[in-house]
Amino acid sequence: MVSGSSADFFDKVIDIAKQAAKAAEVIAQQYYKSNLDIEIKEDRSPVTVADVECEKAIKAIILEAFPDHGFFGEETGKENADADYLWLIDPIDGTKSFVRQYPFFSTQIALMHKGELIAGVSNAPIFEEMAWATKGGGAFLNGKPIKVSDITDVQDATLSTGNIGALTQQPEKWSALGDLINQVHRIRGYGDFYHYHLLAAGKIDMVVESDLNILDIAALSVIINEAGGVVTDFDGNPPGLDVRNLLAASNKDFHKDLLRRFST
Repeated sequence: MVSGSSADFFDKVIDIAKQAAKAAEVIAQQYYKSNLDIEIKEDRSPVTVADVECEKAIKAIILEAFPDHGFFGEETGKENADADYLWLIDPIDGTKSFVRQYPFFSTQIALMHKGELIAGVSNAPIFEEMAWATKGGGAFLNGKPIKVSDITDVQDATLSTGNIGALTQQPEKWSALGDLINQVHRIRGYGDFYHYHLLAAGKIDMVVESDLNILDIAALSVIINEAGGVVTDFDGNPPGLDVRNLLAASNKDFHKDLLRRFST
């Protein structure tokens, strides 16, 4: 059981996470339309001075409020990572979008307790959308409660895909995705934070994505679960620190269908 599972604890967690997300938003907005100093990581993904400054601002706010908690950031790495409470941070999720000046980027802040994700904030500055949730406390988008859709027929469903490069190297899963695309009502590739916000708000019904990590999805998975959705990897496991692929569905029926199609 979460030792600080009271409403007061979760209220503080979300309040601090929102403050940190807003601090990062100010920094990100300042750099969004300027010339950025860009470095390229070993995986060929970019990192900017904005990523680093945003994460430092987030870290300072969180650890001032929760000095005994651990911290795992995309840019600054891990600190006190064996603590019962571990914050998972992607300061600018969608850096490739950010540096090319299109708006599909966000700040992702989540809290994990002994391996279980219990709170998350997802802030998308250009979209002016902030979603958040705590375990057992429901999900919200810009202050309004959100719920996943109640559509249950795959022929009426909208599917969005994100990074799916790894699926092309797995013939059975690539074929499964093709079959699903041929059956759903509509297919889109909104990607990044956006299709998860849409899913949690009941505006689309399924997401299939590979080539990701826990910092991309930690906060969003809490939000979707609290909105009544289901989020696991392709084998039905909840997202953990080593997650690399994801099935997210608007309800249990759709999720069972996705597992049937994609599990090994």
